Amino acid sequence: MSWPTVPVGEIAQQVRGVSYDKSQVSNSAAPGLRPVLRAGNIQEGSLLLDKDLVYVPDSCIAHQQLLRPGDIVIAASSGSIDVVGKAAQLSEPWEGSFGAFCKVVRPSSDKVNPRYLHHFFQSTGYRRKVSSLAAGANINNLKNEHIDDLLLPLPPLEEQRRIAAILDKVQSLKDLFDARRGTLGSFEGSLFCNLFGDRIEQSINWKRMQFADLCSRLTVGVVVRPASYYCEAGVPALRSLNIKSGNIQRESFVYVSSSDNDTALAKSKLSSGDLVFVRTGRPGTCAVIPPDLDGCNAIDLLLATVDTTLILPKFACSFFNSSTGKAGVLSESRGQIQQHFNAGSLAESMVPVPPLDLQQHYCEILGAHRNRMKRCDLSVDELGRLAHSIASGLLSGV
Repeated sequence: MSWPTVPVGEIAQQVRGVSYDKSQVSNSAAPGLRPVLRAGNIQEGSLLLDKDLVYVPDSCIAHQQLLRPGDIVIAASSGSIDVVGKAAQLSEPWEGSFGAFCKVVRPSSDKVNPRYLHHFFQSTGYRRKVSSLAAGANINNLKNEHIDDLLLPLPPLEEQRRIAAILDKVQSLKDLFDARRGTLGSFEGSLFCNLFGDRIEQSINWKRMQFADLCSRLTVGVVVRPASYYCEAGVPALRSLNIKSGNIQRESFVYVSSSDNDTALAKSKLSSGDLVFVRTGRPGTCAVIPPDLDGCNAIDLLLATVDTTLILPKFACSFFNSSTGKAGVLSESRGQIQQHFNAGSLAESMVPVPPLDLQQHYCEILGAHRNRMKRCDLSVDELGRLAHSIASGLLSGV
């Protein structure tokens, strides 16, 4: 069945944000001041009410501008089109307001279920629409009429409540998996610390070797090249932004020519199991090249091939990403300009070498853990797609 569509302006009213001078702003609470939300407090459909707040005098805030449960706060103006239109609903009483670069949509509860309206403002259809409406040459703005003229399907209130309850349940499941992912994410560092931390600190029965003596290759990848050096397709080339502790982030890959005529590319070609290290900003941050990236390349990264008869790549990577390993890296790079970590500093880093069977035991536990992480990530992604699909279907009146 299809439902009638109505403009948002017929079922809700807009409230403008609070204006204030910089001289009136405080970064801490005090008598006579109220907290004010800004665009940065709107995060993934939720409001951050306990950090990144500013406080302004009560006299700056009209009674109408005090937030009420059910209000939807929208980022209305920003230099980034990705920020404009972000929205989140206040779910419980809170003694604060919102700034001039935001708007509030206040639902009329006798016409629309507040949670139903919240989900409308989280839908992909809404995001696409506001992105096209808000686009500007220098700064992106949502005008009052942009919001008021948005059309949404409006079933009877009872049906709205049913739809909102379904979408709330899907969101709760996604939040549950997100929380589990966060817990799993912290496990990896604690696993290494629990198995090896004390023994590394005390050097119990383990020899320590310079990293250079554990490697068959230790060098630097291709230095940074101009944009014209890269191409739309070819060999993936990793940069520092792709390296996260122990993992490769696949967003923002660049590509280089697959031609073998480039000597620099040939020297910085990576194989499965090789280690890559960030040189600047987060010196020593390390990741292992997975099998599906065998043959990729490195841009302004240090790269190493370890002797697996002495040390396993995943163990070495976990060591360099541990607090002990990071301390050693920073010690070796101290005094260099902006701690620009070079191959010489990495070569001289001292690395503990536990028995291979203990390293292998750790790597097996780590592998099982990362498989759980992948399954959790897939579940979160699937729930996200499910939520979008349900919202698209229900909110279109289908």
